[in-house]
Amino acid sequence: MAEEQQKPQEEPQVEEEEKPRIIEMSSFRCFGGYQQVYKHTSHYTKCLMTFSIYIPPQAQKEGVRLPVLYYLSGLTCTHENVTTKSGFQRYASDAGLIIVCPDTSPRECKVEGEDTTWDFGTGAGFYVDATMEPWKTNYNMYSYITEELPAVINSNFPTNMERTGITGHSMGGHGALICALKNPGLYQSVSAFSPICNPSRTPWGEKAFDGYFGDRDLKRWMDHDACELVQKYNGPPIVLFIDQGKMDAFMEKQLKPHRLVDAAQKACVPIIMRYQEGYDHSYYFVSSFIGDHIQHHAKILNAED
Repeated sequence: MAEEQQKPQEEPQVEEEEKPRIIEMSSFRCFGGYQQVYKHTSHYTKCLMTFSIYIPPQAQKEGVRLPVLYYLSGLTCTHENVTTKSGFQRYASDAGLIIVCPDTSPRECKVEGEDTTWDFGTGAGFYVDATMEPWKTNYNMYSYITEELPAVINSNFPTNMERTGITGHSMGGHGALICALKNPGLYQSVSAFSPICNPSRTPWGEKAFDGYFGDRDLKRWMDHDACELVQKYNGPPIVLFIDQGKMDAFMEKQLKPHRLVDAAQKACVPIIMRYQEGYDHSYYFVSSFIGDHIQHHAKILNAED
C-alpha cells in the first residue's frame, strides 16, 4: 500500500487588529502641517464624537512618531473653540507636537434634561463617568478621554504614545488635572488655564457631581477633585503648570486656585501658579499664554531619555 503523504500544516492566519474607523470632515494646510477634524463612533458615549487634530510638518518624515498633547475645553465649548481662537498651531508646528482637541460631552443622545441648562449636560460632561440615571449610558467622558480617544489617535496617526501631555481650560483644566493625577505615568506633562480646582466645593462642580454621581456618593466626588487627588498622588514626578487671570470673574467663586496651591504644597507636588495681571477667563487670555504652555509640554515630551 502506498504510504499516505502527510499534508504540511498551515500556519494559522493572524488578522491584524482593525483600526478604529474615523471619518475626515475637513483638512486645511496650516503652518506647514495640517489642521483636521474627524468624527468616530464612541463605545463609551454611544454616539458620534468629534475631535480636531493638528499634525505638524515633522510628521511628514517617514517613520517618525511625535509626542501628542490633548487639550480639554470648557463649559459650552466644542473642539472648535480652541482650534479656531487660540492660535496654538504656530507653536505646535515649531515644537513638533500633535495637538488633539476633543468635544466636551456626548451630543444628540436624547437624554432627558441634557439641554436644559448651559452648565450641565450637553457641553458640560465634566470629564467624569456618570453613575446616575439617565446619564450613565452616554456621559462617560473620563473613560473616553483616558482610554478610547488615545486608542483612536494612536491607531490612526503617527504618535509616540509614551510621550503624552494634557492641558485644558476651565472645566477642561479640571479635566486635565484629574486625568493626570488619577493616572500616574499616563501623562508625562500637565498644565491648565483657569481650572476649576476644587469642584466638590464650588457651584459648577457641585451641580455636576450631584447630577452625575448623586449627592450621597461623596467619595466619588473627592476622587474627581484635583485638590483631593493631589494630596494622595503617588507616581512619577510631575509639575502642575497653571495660568490664572487676575481679572477672571469666576476665580473666587468657581475656580479657587489658592486651594490647589495649598494642597499641592502640603503634598510636596511641584506647582507653578502664574497669576496674570489684567486677564480674564476668555480665549483672549488663553491665546496670550498658549505658546508658553506648548513650550512647557514640548520641553518635557521632546526631552531625550
